[in-house]
Amino acid sequence: MNNRVTIWKHLSAAPHRSLFLAGAFQAVLTVLWWVVELAGRAGVTENGGISTITPVWAHGFLMVYTFFPFFVLGFLFTTFPNWMNGEKIRANQYMTVCLLLVSGVVLFYAGLTAGKFLVSAGLLLMLTGWALAVTALFRVLFSAPAGDKRHAWIAGTAFIAGWLGLCAYTLWVLTDSRDMLDFSRQAGIWFFMLPILLTVSHRMIPFFSSRVLENYVVVRPFWLLWLMVGCAVAHGVLQLADLQGYAWWPDLLLACCALYLSYTWQFFRSFRVRLLTVLHISFAWLGIAMLFFGLQGMLFWLGGGEHYQFGLAPLHMLVVGYFASMVLGMASRVTLGHGGFPLVLDHLTWLLFIAFQIVVLLRVIPDIFPAAAPLAPKFYLAAGGIWLSCFLLWAIRFAPIYWRARVDGKAG
Repeated sequence: MNNRVTIWKHLSAAPHRSLFLAGAFQAVLTVLWWVVELAGRAGVTENGGISTITPVWAHGFLMVYTFFPFFVLGFLFTTFPNWMNGEKIRANQYMTVCLLLVSGVVLFYAGLTAGKFLVSAGLLLMLTGWALAVTALFRVLFSAPAGDKRHAWIAGTAFIAGWLGLCAYTLWVLTDSRDMLDFSRQAGIWFFMLPILLTVSHRMIPFFSSRVLENYVVVRPFWLLWLMVGCAVAHGVLQLADLQGYAWWPDLLLACCALYLSYTWQFFRSFRVRLLTVLHISFAWLGIAMLFFGLQGMLFWLGGGEHYQFGLAPLHMLVVGYFASMVLGMASRVTLGHGGFPLVLDHLTWLLFIAFQIVVLLRVIPDIFPAAAPLAPKFYLAAGGIWLSCFLLWAIRFAPIYWRARVDGKAG
């Protein structure tokens, strides 16, 4: 009993501990579920997974709304007070949020085989957890002393957009409304995840770079951040308005901004420090993804809607290359720093990150190169298998840190 109390004490000692732990498990479970489905499609097994919801829509939801948010919340609950010198989020708040989200995810998985009633119940628990999370974030935002709150405002607003996307997905499950599903898909990517990661990248990558690279000049123009967030929102709005033929212009503009920042933030100099390199590589995928989005959109526009050159490759460059790689890199850094360990990326974690970049390549190659298209199911299955291996080994490496005391004896 004392051991359980000790574990709970350590898990609740800091916001990132319980939420990152849940995210680590979900990084494995959500892809394991999808790999089973892909194995059936590739003919490796006789049948794929059983699902009361169309598997592709369940997969997209699990990735965007039940995997990334654990890591995003663990990070924001930690950094919001630090960014604004505000009041710390209390343990009972972030532990309640974590338990509600975990319970909701468990019921969602159960409902995929047992029926939509459990899916709906799980979604309602998640909605409640998200609402409490938004309330906690904005309480810090409003109560913090006057100062620069721009990063916090963007991240907080994006989280509200994510909650609305979750509401829309719930309504789709209950009513089968295609409009609700479309809004949920677009909101999750363009109104929620991309604005938040743009904000975190803008705030943290130059800061971390300045801490380890000599004579580093921090370049962090806010007008560029607003422009990039505006481009992301514009893409989502144009998609929802069925005007995707015009989305290429904000896509190419965002690509130019991201590639400019990769250059300005000294991408190649980052290779001197592995823990910094992983963040710069992750961010570089944003520029590449948006460039492919823009080129694909331009071909679609020029071809009168008849060309869809790269399939889902740009989306997976964005979600797997930028979102997931950034989670892997940033979560490693936060875990090491707040666990009292030296800020040095060990050889295993470095190899896992490099292997994870192969996941992106395997997923996009069949969509970009027609010659590989007949082998697409096997490429997708291989990508899922490597993802599964990378995050499983990452969880084995880092998860015990969350339920143990800091190695330096400090609190948190």
